[in-house]
Amino acid sequence: MTDHMNTRLTRRSFVASAAAATLLPVTARASVPTLTARPGQIRLLPDEYPETEVWGFDGQVPGPLIRLRQGQALTRKLVNQLPTPTSIHWHGLRLPNAMDGVPGMTQDAVQTGGDFTYSFTPPDAGTYWYHSHHQSTEQVARGLYGVLIVDETEPPDVDHDLTMVLDDWRLTQDGKTSEDFDRPHDWTHAGRLGNFIHAVSVPQVTTVRKNARLRLRLINVATDRIMEISLIGLEGKIVAFDGMPLLQPQTPERLFMGPAQRVDLVVDVTADEGEDALIASHERDGVFAIVEMPVSGSSTRRGNIPALPDNPHHRLTTVKDARKVPLKMEGGAMGGLREATFKGQRLSIQEMVQLGQAWAFNGVIGMPDEPLLRASTGETVMIEMVNDTAFAHAMHLHGQHFQEVLEDGSFGPLRDTLLMARAETRTIAFRADAPGKWLLHCHMLSHAAAGMRTWLHVT
Repeated sequence: MTDHMNTRLTRRSFVASAAAATLLPVTARASVPTLTARPGQIRLLPDEYPETEVWGFDGQVPGPLIRLRQGQALTRKLVNQLPTPTSIHWHGLRLPNAMDGVPGMTQDAVQTGGDFTYSFTPPDAGTYWYHSHHQSTEQVARGLYGVLIVDETEPPDVDHDLTMVLDDWRLTQDGKTSEDFDRPHDWTHAGRLGNFIHAVSVPQVTTVRKNARLRLRLINVATDRIMEISLIGLEGKIVAFDGMPLLQPQTPERLFMGPAQRVDLVVDVTADEGEDALIASHERDGVFAIVEMPVSGSSTRRGNIPALPDNPHHRLTTVKDARKVPLKMEGGAMGGLREATFKGQRLSIQEMVQLGQAWAFNGVIGMPDEPLLRASTGETVMIEMVNDTAFAHAMHLHGQHFQEVLEDGSFGPLRDTLLMARAETRTIAFRADAPGKWLLHCHMLSHAAAGMRTWLHVT
């Protein structure tokens, strides 16, 4: 496995560290499992650099892998040992609103020394993740995230099931996380972009055989970076986006993954013995292998790649009677926004920047008092999104998946995060099946912190 750095830090191999498991006494085994948010240290860089101080669940980055069977209940107690409040958002999962982990909307932030117990049963199999949703521009950048896998009752026949966690760190020359989390250039432009693309394979694989079949679960956990990914020496199909199976698997070309998006692929190793099967990242200064799997030995080539078993999720067949709601994105550098409403007051762009705000939905900066829409349970809603800015945005809806309404009237795959290019107009639709208050925001976390947040109320 290989990482690279885009600035003065050199491209070197690294060995990811992992915290050792602690054996619990017999009397404690019946207690609720915990996830402790606390400082820790991991080795990101070669040995001549010091270990990097992080914030992680159980001090690890990524945090402990949580793996369930479809229909199995999940219970975890968050214990906060950080010097600041935090919470956990279970990204992409359909779950009760009170378990969504959004401070100020579904729960209070967990204070230092406090705890909060999350308990729910995920109905859908797939690839998900969990992360802090309090001051997340800083806390996710420091490493406060982990992987959640919900296995199908009949999983695909593969030789290796591998999760690839893709992150983008901004490190100083002494290997520390750069603490410029509120730099104005970041939150008015493309966000906090790092200088070190980091990939962790869970589990790690030393070698693979030619013709071996792999399930690759790619997760972009970066604070703001769009990952452009390609496969070399691997050939197969995309079988799921954002945890939701595709009815017809798609042939991958180059993958553009916005922050928080996931892609599941089933691929066969086509690289020859002695070569490497690669997952590569495309950057402005070249193409870099971020995961290298040496090929040793050979096995029999398998046949076609079937679709995954579908989840019990509503798929749209019509939007004839859907209510339409507009959502116009404005602001940022090189944008036309001159003034907007912030906490009930009309502000100029100069006043917004002084307050650390730069982006607006429908002329309103930050969380509005009134929701973008109020919907009844079972109602179909369309949100017509216009990106009237000079930058891309990864729009994430909490609590439910949506489908894009395509120009020919058909529907795209189920997703929870949609990557929108600048000056682009796209429409999403969904049936509001989950009661509660649900966040809708840009998952470029710098953009969300600087104003790109709104909410929906389903009753």
